[in-house]
Formats: sequence, C-alpha cells, structure tokens
Amino acid sequence: MSVPAATECDALIIGGGVIGMSIAWRAAQHGLSVVVADPRPGEGATHAAAGMLTPIAEAAYAEREIFGLGQDSLRRYPEFVGELEKVTGLPTGFRQDGTLQVAYDSDDLALLAETRVLQESFGVHLQQLTTRDCREAEPMLDPSVRGGLLAPADGSVDPRLLSIALQRAAQGSGARLIRQPVTEVLCAAGQASGVRLADDSVISSRWIVLAAGWESAALPGLPASVAPPVRPVKGQIIRLRMSGPAAAAGLPPGLLLRTVRGVVRGSTVYLVPRASGELVIGATQEELGPDTTVTAGGVWGLLRDARALVPGITELELQDATAGLRPGTPDNAPVIGPCELPGLVLATGHFRAGVLLAPVTADTVAAYLRTGTPDPAWAAFRAGRFGARGQCAATSQGQGVQPEAAACG
Repeated sequence: MSVPAATECDALIIGGGVIGMSIAWRAAQHGLSVVVADPRPGEGATHAAAGMLTPIAEAAYAEREIFGLGQDSLRRYPEFVGELEKVTGLPTGFRQDGTLQVAYDSDDLALLAETRVLQESFGVHLQQLTTRDCREAEPMLDPSVRGGLLAPADGSVDPRLLSIALQRAAQGSGARLIRQPVTEVLCAAGQASGVRLADDSVISSRWIVLAAGWESAALPGLPASVAPPVRPVKGQIIRLRMSGPAAAAGLPPGLLLRTVRGVVRGSTVYLVPRASGELVIGATQEELGPDTTVTAGGVWGLLRDARALVPGITELELQDATAGLRPGTPDNAPVIGPCELPGLVLATGHFRAGVLLAPVTADTVAAYLRTGTPDPAWAAFRAGRFGARGQCAATSQGQGVQPEAAACG
C-alpha cells in the first residue's frame, strides 16, 4: 500500500532491494527520518538471488579487494538476522553450515586446486576432501565426483524472506516506503537536495542514497560525471522443490545439507538448499543488457550440470525459473560512499555479492548519514576510482536542503 510522499526527510533512499532496505532500517534505527522510493521493492536482483553467503568460495582473481569486505559482512550476519527476526517475528532462512566445493572430473579437480591456492593466499585454509569424504558430507552427490574443499563458515539466506523482513523492520523503525519510481534527481546550491517522483511530487532530503542496482547510472537529472558505471549482468536461476515421493523418502530438505558449488567440465554451478525443501540452482552470467528472458538453453545448462553432481534433482518439482540483472562494475566491486556531488551517497554495483554485503553496507552507510565520516572500509570502493569527475553545475552557496529545487546538469 502506497504511503503519501513526505515533503522533507533526512535520508531519501532510491531503491528498495536488499541493500537499500537494509540501509533504511539501520538509518531509521539511528533516529533519522527515512524515505525509500521504489515501485516494486525487493522484486529486482534481490528476488532472483540465491542468497549464498560465500566470500571464500566466491573469491576470484579479479576480486581480491572484495574478499575482506565480504568476510566482515559474513561476521555481522548472525547478529543482523537475529535482530531482524526478533523485531519482526519473520524468518530469513539464514543458515551457516558451510559450503562444499566439488570437482566433477580430473580437469575440474585441477581447477579446484588452483582455487585453493588463491583462497589460501587470502589466509584461508580450507579442508581438502577426497571423493569418499565428499560423499560422506553429502550422500546425494554422484559417485563420480573427484574431490572437494569445505569452507565451514560460509552460509546462506533466503533473499525473498529477507526482503520481506527488512521491509517490515524498516517501516517498524519509522522509515516510509513510497511505491513510486524516481523520475529525476534534483539539486540546489551545488548539492543533491531531493527527487521528483512519478506523480510529480518532490521530496527534499539532506542525503540521497543511490541504491537502485543496475539502474543507478541512468536516473534523469544525475550528472553523467558522477553516475556510477554500473551495467546489467543477466543471471538465470531455477528453483526446485521436494514433493511427493522425494519428500516422503526421508531425504534432507533440498537433497543437500549445505550449499554445494561445483565445477563440471569447466562450467560452474551452485546448489543452495532451503529448510523448506526448496533447492536453488544457478546461475548463468550473460552480458546481454537489460534482458530478463528465461531461455531453454540457460535452464538446460543449469539442470545438466546440477544433475551431473546430484542426480536426484530429476525427481524434484520445477517450481520457478527467473532471470535477474546484477549490477556489475568495471572491476566487479561495489561503489560505496559519497561522490563529488555533495549530498549524494552511492551504494550500488554489488554484482554477485549484494545479499552477502547487505549488513556491512547498511551499517557503514547508516553511520555515515549520521556522522558524515566515511568508513575506512570504503577505501577500495570509492566512487572516484573510475575517474568520475564533476558535480552539480550550480555553485555551492551553503549547506542544508533548499526550499527550491532545480535539476542537476
């Protein structure tokens, strides 16, 4: 249900996905007046995400800087979801039972060995498992699996449940949710000062937080010089569910005890079980622009690789197939913190790690909105690292929200 637009607030957050809503919740807890603008909160990348909390398993050569931030956020997760579930009475599907990385054949095992070297270079020592060890850890794995690595501290959460809980917690803390798109970013006296909504109403705000995912770069009124370089990266994902004979056979919910990430003939696939009996399988990575078409090839490839690792998935019911758009950046790392346009704070570009990084992003951004002091953890993720320059064309003539707003440009 829509809430009438406020005329003024401390923080206006553009985007009601897991990042934007987490910031709204924490900022409202700090006593700030908060408005979130999003026509379909939680229905973008958050809705499609699998919810893996796997900073170790996600480590890649191009993403060294994000590893520490992910580890920090994972450490915050138990308290984050514990508080969230307590204040809302709603589940989040949080589990912290580890991730098992497995290799299907000898070549895949060699790739996994390279991954282990990289992960250990981060100071992480994983448990190496034989074929027999893997099968003891996950009895439903195919006997052909050649070996694996266990990351016991990794976890998962259900992003769809998390989104619902965050919306309730944010609103319960005083944040207002307006189900309208932002049609223009406004500024006055050289700083971002508000937004215009689809119904032509204007909300003035001391701070504007841009957390609109891949759409963050294309908002009207946002100077090109400060627009974050985010792009949509398509990911197809499927959800299966245990029912009928499979549910009656006494098998673990979702067939697995923990998240399994596999390398199958050079391709990667992950399987994330839920306590509800759901099994999430993903995900493709496609540079196709803002396309959310679910394709037969995408679904077939996921099922093929998942079945190679866990043959029993063929007995599960196909529940859902979705294509979401991750917000990617040139270096696959997020953009967090203030930019050259005063009053505008960026919290976007989280790519594959939006759900994982929600607690640390929310805590640090909310603290900045209250104190104006940037968090040291943002050093590698600052907006200026891509060479963006410039700010609102108007000349700064003071601080605070101005009564008259003009478009930036």
